[in-house]
Amino acid sequence: MMGNLLYYIALIIIIVWAIGYFGYAAGGIIHFLLVLAVILVIIKIIKAV
Repeated sequence: MMGNLLYYIALIIIIVWAIGYFGYAAGGIIHFLLVLAVILVIIKIIKAV
């Protein structure tokens, strides 16, 4: 269950990053969120193996 939660959080962060990237609104914080989302996805993949 925790793995699914991390996956959904990462997905939401990626969507927010995409909106911010194309909207040019949030600046550097969006890139930080993208990195965080990628880390969460990698953690999920590692735990699945």
